[in-house]
Amino acid sequence: METNHEREAYWRDSAKIKDFPALDESRQTDVTVVGGGITGLTTAYLLSQKGLRVTVIEASEILSGTTRYTTAKVTAQHGVIYDELIEHFGIEKARQFFDHNQQAVDWIRQTVQQKGWDCDFEDHEAWLYASSTPSLNKLLDEQKAYEKLDIPFRTASTLPFDIPIKGALIMKNQAQFHPLKYLAHMTEEIISMGGQIHEHTKAVDIKEDDDIQVEMESGHVLSSQHVVIATSYPFWDAAGLYFARLEVERSYIVSGVWTGEDPGGMYLSVDSPSRSIRFYDHDGKRGIMVGGDGHKTGQGGEHHQHIENLKEFTHAQIGPADLTYEWSAQDNITLDKLPYIGSITNRHPRVLVATGFRKWGMTQGTMAAQIMTDQILGVSTESAEMYEPSRFKANPSIKQGAKLNADTAFELVKGKLESASVDLEQLSPGKGGSVKWNGKTIGAYRDETGKVLAVDLTCTHMGCECNWNESENSWDCPCHGSRFAVDGEVLNGPALKPLKVIDTEKDR
Repeated sequence: METNHEREAYWRDSAKIKDFPALDESRQTDVTVVGGGITGLTTAYLLSQKGLRVTVIEASEILSGTTRYTTAKVTAQHGVIYDELIEHFGIEKARQFFDHNQQAVDWIRQTVQQKGWDCDFEDHEAWLYASSTPSLNKLLDEQKAYEKLDIPFRTASTLPFDIPIKGALIMKNQAQFHPLKYLAHMTEEIISMGGQIHEHTKAVDIKEDDDIQVEMESGHVLSSQHVVIATSYPFWDAAGLYFARLEVERSYIVSGVWTGEDPGGMYLSVDSPSRSIRFYDHDGKRGIMVGGDGHKTGQGGEHHQHIENLKEFTHAQIGPADLTYEWSAQDNITLDKLPYIGSITNRHPRVLVATGFRKWGMTQGTMAAQIMTDQILGVSTESAEMYEPSRFKANPSIKQGAKLNADTAFELVKGKLESASVDLEQLSPGKGGSVKWNGKTIGAYRDETGKVLAVDLTCTHMGCECNWNESENSWDCPCHGSRFAVDGEVLNGPALKPLKVIDTEKDR
């Protein structure tokens, strides 16, 4: 599989993204937004429209996280979720969830049309399809939920390509777009309204007084009345224990030129492993994007096999495609499957957080921006109380929390007991993994020049042992989803500190 830089070619190379300077001074602002993805930028855009001084800071480059690796479906159809929401939250709240998401879809559509933003926006229907009898039963339950909630839909018995199915449920009035083109326009508008955006500006701490102080790794400070944490994983936990309330999952995408007839629509299977399919403009041609094969980060076996599974599925069941691009994405899932949007804890009402979008960040990230904007402006958000991070819904939360923590305990013990079977000297150029060195197990990567980058595999978050991800040349923690580069630097939280570097040359 290609490296991180190479595999992001489709989205990144087809959109001009402006570079922004790092923060070089401490200053006052009305709202500090931490995170340069769709949630943070949309929040900054909405608040700037209201005349607030907004500063966005991003640890690396804007649009370099989950937003860059999305399939960019803009939809209120999030799998077979509404039947489950009715069971756990009731009809009223399930309908509110649909309304909030559909309002986000409609707002994106209206904004693109009114502003004339060129971002490959296309209206499509969103299909859920079942290929087996058990999944058909789930689909029929979901159809009953649509009827109870008065969600517009239609049904079908076949797909417009050759995947055999038992049935399909189709949500009308949905869409897709090019996320980076869309947000490139938005960043320009934020700047034109007086907003500030700073890349390579890493926030490391928050302190509260009359103003809230966001402290940077550089030593600079932003003081503001409100802070929005719109990073995929909250960089500041405030004892909200988010690591114990979020499951972190990686999934995979293959993409390239589509040489068959374009059937239109966006597709998602109910079966496991899931398959997500959509078509898009690709340099004057039509492209196809196929995703799925999700698993918990740090687990899931050989990562390249998931890519092969998607390629085989595409060629065997959909049709001819030149699958040039391949990548993976990381997503957070809450205990009850509703996102966390609101005050990070009850003790910190002016620090807002948005996370746990369950792979539907384009819609839920926009929804979160709208909700947090209203909260900052003092607008009543009674219907948004269902997303408050401090909530606890006993039925799904206890069950999923127990499962999540049992899995964490298993991986913690398993990692401590395992030992490497390969000596460091046997590691080939361009390869990485757990190796034996000086009588102990360490993590090592040997680059193409023969240089070894070695690390202590103990995750700096809570001490689990990281596993090697050969597809992306990273160290992934199987307990809470932290990821580290070959040199130990943090790629994804909740870990804040890098892995300890080991100098394997010192004893030679």
